[in-house]
Amino acid sequence: MAKKRYWLMKTEPDVFSFDDLVSRPDRTEPWDGIRNYQARNMMRDEFQTGDEVLIYHSNAKPPGIVGVAKVVREAYPDPTALDPTSKYFDEKSVQNGESRWVMVDVQATKRFRNFLSLNKLRDIEDLADMALLRKGQRLSIQPVSASEWTLILQLGKPQSL
Repeated sequence: MAKKRYWLMKTEPDVFSFDDLVSRPDRTEPWDGIRNYQARNMMRDEFQTGDEVLIYHSNAKPPGIVGVAKVVREAYPDPTALDPTSKYFDEKSVQNGESRWVMVDVQATKRFRNFLSLNKLRDIEDLADMALLRKGQRLSIQPVSASEWTLILQLGKPQSL
């Protein structure tokens, strides 16, 4: 079995928030709509059941990390790519007859007692190399190192749901 990995997944809280995830049956939801090849490839090739995920509210005031989830189902085809009524419809997928995009299922596990804003994260020297904090890094899915994970959990003080 491969070593557990850690990730950060961005979501816009006015579209789908951490609270929305918590409110789903079993606190679980497919993470659909990823339409970036690099993010798709990470989900498809690297995500595994049991990996843990920081949930980051982007496009929020202020943006930041709000909680933790875990991967409960590995990558499978994203059917929204084939649905012409979906905002995630992909014409090229329809031409091929199968979705070229994937999704994973995540389950909310912990809520942070301390919201970790982007500005607060930037002030922490030990996080200077974190993908989220690199200039020009805009991917909605990013790897998190074990040391970054440990520090962020210490600061966020997560409590189980």
